[in-house]
Amino acid sequence: MATRSFKELIVWQKAHSFVLNVYKFAQSFPKDEMYGLTSQFKRAAVSIAGNIAEGYAKKSLADKLKFFNISQGSLEECEYYIVLSRDLEFISKEQEKVLDSLSDEIGKLLQSYMKKMQSSKNS
Repeated sequence: MATRSFKELIVWQKAHSFVLNVYKFAQSFPKDEMYGLTSQFKRAAVSIAGNIAEGYAKKSLADKLKFFNISQGSLEECEYYIVLSRDLEFISKEQEKVLDSLSDEIGKLLQSYMKKMQSSKNS
C-alpha cells in the first residue's frame, strides 16, 4: 500500500530523529558558534528531512529525485559537521556514534528509496 504522507516514510522518520539529535547536541556548543557551526549544522540537518518531505509531494519522478538528491547533499554536509564537531570537542564520542549511525542509515534508505522509484518507473 502506498504511503499517504511523507511522515510514513521510514527515511523521513530517521531524518527527523537526526534533526532532533542535532538540535539537542548543539545546545552545548559554545555560544560564539551560534551563528557559525551551530547554525550551519542545524540548517543542513533540517534540509535533509525538509527535502524528503518536499520531494515526496512532487508529481514527476525527476522532481522527486532532485529533492532526494538535495537531501543526500545535505546529509554529506552534516557528516562533515559531525567530524568538525568531534575534532573541536563540541560533541562526545557517544553523541558522534548516535549521529554517525543515523546518518549511515538515512544514506542507505535514501539510496534504496531512489533506486526503487527508478526501477518501478522502468517496470
